[in-house]
Amino acid sequence: MKRLRVGILFGGRSGEHEVSLLSAASVFNAIDKSKFEVVPIGITKEGHWVTSADAERLLTGKAAGEGARPTQPHLRAGDPEATAGAALLANGEAIVVPPEPQQHEKSLAPFQTDASALARRAADRAINVDVIFPVLHGTFGEDGTIQGLLELADLPYVGAGVLGSAAGMDKDIMKSLFRAAGLPIVKHVTILRSDWEAAPKKVHKLVESKLKYPVFVKPANLGSSVGISKAHDRNELGPAIEEAAKFDRKIVIEQGVGGNKQKAREIECAVLGNDQPAASVPGEIVPSTEFYDYNAKYLDEGSQLIIPAKLSKPETKKVQQLAIGAFKAVDCSGLARVDFLMDPKTRKIYLNEINTMPGFTAISMYPKLWAATGVAYPQLIEKLIELGLERHADKKKNQYSR
Repeated sequence: MKRLRVGILFGGRSGEHEVSLLSAASVFNAIDKSKFEVVPIGITKEGHWVTSADAERLLTGKAAGEGARPTQPHLRAGDPEATAGAALLANGEAIVVPPEPQQHEKSLAPFQTDASALARRAADRAINVDVIFPVLHGTFGEDGTIQGLLELADLPYVGAGVLGSAAGMDKDIMKSLFRAAGLPIVKHVTILRSDWEAAPKKVHKLVESKLKYPVFVKPANLGSSVGISKAHDRNELGPAIEEAAKFDRKIVIEQGVGGNKQKAREIECAVLGNDQPAASVPGEIVPSTEFYDYNAKYLDEGSQLIIPAKLSKPETKKVQQLAIGAFKAVDCSGLARVDFLMDPKTRKIYLNEINTMPGFTAISMYPKLWAATGVAYPQLIEKLIELGLERHADKKKNQYSR
């Protein structure tokens, strides 16, 4: 039986580039090679697409070799420069992704021969796969941009489509959709970088008229807690906004749950499916720092993952229902991790955000939640590929002309 050719797409221009390499390495190692022929496809930090005919060599996890830049400090999930993905990024062959379906030579027949030759040469350098598994996190990967390209190329792919990816990435739009769906969210204010640069005092006044300290300041479009700060007072608010403004033109400022004296409990739930999604058992993060920032996620060893979370049965059910509600509110598909904040005193649950392509290493929360629910990591990968193909087949039912 012919194996399905799966393109594992990773890297990218995002601030989460290194995390993507680790996610891809985990997928490479766990995917069932008897069912799938794996084609690693990397995107460098400069945006160049590369692959290699010698895919098996790249799956061994050899060091990146000459030309690779070491990452210091190393991410605790492993050294991304020692992954197969890093080797590909350093030494792979350049390819292109034509933004059009690849079965198009017959349509060129009425045209001159040189046009057909150009098409064949482009096809030789194009991606030849049955489905794409985009293990890309953050900007230019999780925000609908890659998804739009794959839609134009008529390639099936894993995960949310253009709308779900874009809405799930933009924390401001995401919260608007959550509110419209009647889902509980914390108070927040959205400002533009240009507003802050033009009138910082006015922004201070706006934030303090709407919210109480402490507040969390976030770039609207980024993940892995990059650019996020907690401001306990006015003195910390300005630097926090400056930090977030490095990463996006739009900045979301949220009121902290639990106040100054108590930290919110951080609950996470994984969702899997298309039109009929299912939710995993919830888990809880106990960060080693004041909140689950980038260092706590990827560099420090002290954070704890508690699976299942210590919740009552009604609370567990509520988290699962809200997770599915969030998934549907942004028109998601395939997979998502939905994050919640629980007030430690009142035990009220607030929907924080949805991640349409969460960290996917073997020790990441999303696979661990499904493992605890009864779906092992290799089976999870296979199910996600099936869901991507199912969604593509469903789209093929659409009529695009009269």
